[in-house]
This record gives sequence, structure tokens and C-alpha cells, in this order.
Amino acid sequence: MDLFELSMQKNLMKQAPLADRMRPRNLLEFVGQDHVIGEGKYLSRLIKSDRLSSILFYGPPGVGKTTLAEIIAKTTNKNFIKLSAVTSNLKELREVLKKAEDSMKFHDISTIVFIDEIHRFNKTQQDALLPFVERGVITLIGATTENPYFEVNRALLSRMQIINLFPLEDKDLFKILEMALSDRERGFGNNNIEITDLAKKILIKNSNGDGRFLLNSLEIAILSTDKIDGKILVDENVIENSLLIKNVKYDKNNNEHYDTISAFIKSMRGSDPDAALIYLAKMLEGGEDIKFIARRLMIFASEDVGNANPQAMVMASACFNSVNAVGMPEARIILAQTVTYLASSEKSNASYLGINKAMADVRNSSNIIIPKIIRDKHNPQNETNENYLYPHNYKNSYVDQTYMPDNFIGRKYYEPKNIGYEKIIKEYLDSLK
Repeated sequence: MDLFELSMQKNLMKQAPLADRMRPRNLLEFVGQDHVIGEGKYLSRLIKSDRLSSILFYGPPGVGKTTLAEIIAKTTNKNFIKLSAVTSNLKELREVLKKAEDSMKFHDISTIVFIDEIHRFNKTQQDALLPFVERGVITLIGATTENPYFEVNRALLSRMQIINLFPLEDKDLFKILEMALSDRERGFGNNNIEITDLAKKILIKNSNGDGRFLLNSLEIAILSTDKIDGKILVDENVIENSLLIKNVKYDKNNNEHYDTISAFIKSMRGSDPDAALIYLAKMLEGGEDIKFIARRLMIFASEDVGNANPQAMVMASACFNSVNAVGMPEARIILAQTVTYLASSEKSNASYLGINKAMADVRNSSNIIIPKIIRDKHNPQNETNENYLYPHNYKNSYVDQTYMPDNFIGRKYYEPKNIGYEKIIKEYLDSLK
């Protein structure tokens, strides 16, 4: 690298977004993902042993997928090539694979190929990778925000270790925030900045586990705020305007977050769609994560509506997939439809109560003695003189037969209510007695 190239790199570094400047350079600087990072954890052991196999990082944006790939590359003696599945075509991919093959053939140096958003590659492009991964010519590191079991070819997936990365916790985001404010080389450590505790909490809350979003938002807030007496003051109003949040509703202790979701759930449980909508609106205006809301609707559909209306679970699941695909502001319409449907639906918590009671009994029991007639017949130890009766061979596909574990006979867990579709279930089960 000549002096002009070095000067350009320094200028680019200075002008790069804060999120790029603060990107961790090693595992010691990396924040979060404690389940795979750290002394003695899986990924640390892989890197230390230099026996890295092809891996796939699966997780939401801004949690460190690309950063981990670059850290891994720096700690090995392999070549490193970075591609984006969004912009790379098959021709470019084949050129990279040929280069990797030549490096192995002539220099005995293997290559790490990192492919960001690998789920964007079509089947042909993914198939092109397969023989090179299989022969060990390349170590493939993929990153995806989509479920790899649906988006990545099974043959390729079977040759990769999937590592789930999770949204960053609030403590992780707080640490990243403090590092950016104190770092003199890459962050704002040389600036006289005062940021209030409430502003920090609002910023962390609305980052939704995304470190990149937090740093980009912090940078906007700081660079767009004028100095007063040589100091930049970042308070909740600055953060709200930097995030385009209108009238954030969460207080200093974050109690409003929990109070609002509690009121939201209880309003639906109480069959009050109007109250449920006002709390939904409050959450949306306060910047609540729409996926969080949709997840709570799926839980509610099963816990509180249950078999009184089995269609509720279908609606809630469709809602989650839809808001994930559409995003705001249109997601508010989908959420509102689902909320009003669930709030207006007949309700039963019989399934919820049943599984809680059954799990308590299992925890308190030393053994579950399964009747021999319904055990696996391939096991010689399960031989019995009794015959399993195949229900479909009998009238109404029912025959009186013992299924309950021997030491649980007589216990009752599912007690359907006399409401909605569950009324039909109750009548059917009663008719079998």
C-alpha cells in the first residue's frame, strides 16, 4: 500500500459511519452472544484450535454476524474473500471459487469465503458452492436474517454448522453506547458530550437489540445537536426527534412498557377490542417492536382463546409473518385486525391450564409408566399378551382402551369449556364415556 492509498484509507475511516468505526476488531471487543463467545465457549474454541469448519450465522440485523466473520478471518492463516449475495452474480461467484482453488493448488492456502445475506443466492448459486465446501477448498461462512432451514439448500446446510445469534440484550447495548461515548480514537471520546439517563434508556429501548441501529441513531443525535458553552447535551427530546418517535410513553424505570403490554393483554382477555386498540396504538406510537407485539398475540391466541376458536392461532401466526414482511406503517393495520379478532373471540384457557397441571405432575413423579400396549413393538422388552386396538377399525373411530400412564390413571388435565368450538369438543368427549 503506497502513501496515497494509506491516506485514502485513513480519510475513509474518519468519514465512515460510527457503526463502522466502532466495529469490534477482536473477540475481546465483541459485545453480546455470550452463549458462543467468551473463554471456553464454542466459537472461541473453534478459532483457538484453527479447525474452523463451514458455519452459518443466523440472526437479526445488527447483532454481529459480519463482524464475527471478519474477526475469524483475522485470527487464521487463510485468505478471506467477502461477497454479498445481494450484489454478486454467478459469474463473480465462480471467479472467486476458481481463485480459491488455485490458492489451494499452487500455494497450499485455503480460503474463507464470507457471503452476507446468503439466503438471497438462488439454487444454482448455492449449488455452485457445494463441491468446493465438500472438498475443503473453501471454508464457507454465511450470514442470514432468514430461517436457513427454509432458505438454504439442504445439501449445503448439512455441511455447515448453524450458529444462532440473538438480539443484543439491554446490558450489551448499554456497553456499546458507553464504548462509543468514551472511545477517543473511533468514537466521541474527544467531545464534551452529556447524555441523560432517560435518553440512554429510550435509545436502548428503541434499538430493539440492534447494535448498528443504536450507533447510527446516537451519531445522528450528537452530530445534529449544537454545542452550548462547549457542551453537547443529548436529552430525551433530542433522541425522540433523532428516532422520529412521537411522544415516547415509557418512563425512567421502563414500567410503562410492562404496564402497557399487561393492560393490552388483559383488555383482549376481557373481550374489550376498543381498549385493546388504544393500548396497541400507545405501543406503536411509543416505538414498540411490532414483532414483539405479534409474538404476544400468538401466545394470547393459544393461552386465552385456545380451542374455543382454533382459527385464532392461524390468524395470529399469519399476523406475525405479515408484519415481518410488510413492516410499519402498514403493519398497524394487520395488527389491528388481529387484535380486534382475538379480543372479540370466544375464549378458553383449558389447554393452558391442562399442560401446566400435567407438567407439574411430571415434575413431581419419579417415572412415567407407559402401558405396554402402546409402547414401541420393535423393542422385545415391550412384549405383552394384550393387543393394541386400532381405533379406526371401530365405530366412530373409537374403542375403549387405556392410554394414560399406569401411575397416572384417573388424572384429568384437559377440561374443555362449554363455549365456542370447545363446546363441540366437550360434547364429543362426553359422548365417548
